[in-house]
Amino acid sequence: MASKYSGPETRAVSPLSKLEDGGEFVRRHIGPGDRQVEHMLAALGVESLDALIESTLPPSIRTNAPLELPAARTEIEALSSLREMASLNIVKHSMIGMGYHDTITPAVILRNILENPGWYTAYTPYQAEISQGRLEAMLNFQQMVCDLTAMELANASLLDEATAAAEAMAMLKRINRKNKSTRFLVDQRTLPQTLGVLRTRARHFGYELVVGDPADEFGNGEFFGMLLEYTGTDGEIADIAPLISAAQDNGTLVAVAADLMSLVLLKPPGEMNADICLGSSQRFGVPMGYGGPHAAYFATRDSYKRTLPGRIIGVSRDRHGQPAMRMALQTREQHIRRAHATSNICTSQALLAVMAGMYAVYHGSTGLKRIARRMHRLANLLVSGLDPLGFQPANKSWFDTLTFHLPDAQAEQIYSTCRMRKLNRFVRVHQMPELTCFAAMAASVSVSTKKPPVSTWLNSGRPFPGRMAS
Repeated sequence: MASKYSGPETRAVSPLSKLEDGGEFVRRHIGPGDRQVEHMLAALGVESLDALIESTLPPSIRTNAPLELPAARTEIEALSSLREMASLNIVKHSMIGMGYHDTITPAVILRNILENPGWYTAYTPYQAEISQGRLEAMLNFQQMVCDLTAMELANASLLDEATAAAEAMAMLKRINRKNKSTRFLVDQRTLPQTLGVLRTRARHFGYELVVGDPADEFGNGEFFGMLLEYTGTDGEIADIAPLISAAQDNGTLVAVAADLMSLVLLKPPGEMNADICLGSSQRFGVPMGYGGPHAAYFATRDSYKRTLPGRIIGVSRDRHGQPAMRMALQTREQHIRRAHATSNICTSQALLAVMAGMYAVYHGSTGLKRIARRMHRLANLLVSGLDPLGFQPANKSWFDTLTFHLPDAQAEQIYSTCRMRKLNRFVRVHQMPELTCFAAMAASVSVSTKKPPVSTWLNSGRPFPGRMAS
């Protein structure tokens, strides 16, 4: 007996595929319609899009083979697949450091900035009359950087710390015209990703990159510039003021890559007469994001502003005489000056810079000092817990990162135990049979992170044979 709900439509045999809404995205996509396409083609004097491509793209960069693409998916299917892929990630507590640290993003910043399309969909604010709020937020980021670095001028951020270091190298060469050397000295404690970008950029510009201990290498010839790490990959806090002074006395300009959070407590590079200060603002509430992106900061002397890469937000007055923010000095950039540009950087990490600046606003100077002191205190507690077990750090001083030189068997055992406890540490082959272990403290380290006792999560409660290699 047929169902009382059956009707002509339900009884009709029709392929299910015809009832799928496969064109949902196409229908909702804001793009040119058929009439608009025809109008544009008529204005160009061509009959079809294929004819337009034939007349504009050279055959050498075209292919006649169809693209090997998987079958189309609906939005719901795509989101489900992405969630399934994301579930394969194993999230551990990271203590690797190396320029990337766990951080806590205040809920109000997460909700109102990072997840707010009014912020995250915005492009560079060329139209100042409708972008005053965003410009003010970026100005706030610049002022935060100036305050922490003690430099006179900062830009509105760059792409990341590594490219900021490469921009600093090129900028020092532009400034230091009297120095005819093409050699650039890089601190051996520089972050590996920064060193990689520096090598690529130096090869393009024809610079000779010398990597080593600045105190030892400085006497081996002339250098137009030098990059110091403060603090370095090993966490050591070196007194860089004498190096900066000696370099400048010999005609070498100095850039300093500094951990922005450490500058809350440490003497800033500006007070040591550095020419450029740069680094990442990731620790100021910006999630690690599996390696990026993160906004770099870049600060220098006011006298160098005409050679500064990126964007600068300045304060002017509108036609009513009221203070108004606007972009300044953008004529230096490659989209306007092209081959004669100061830099090929024509953008900033505006969203992430705004987040970092608002993180400082949210916590204030007192809150930032408390966070920085807590990180340093956690590192001290780790040293205190490891000392009775026979492990002393290689660092003479530190902010939040510790280095231990260990025999390879011990280092591998510690590394395996930490992985079991869902802790990520960095282990680098130094000189066999020794390995170098790094431990970096972050704002997200909690009391529960430190439990169970140090001896337990180091070696499951069993003592190590022998002491740390000296």
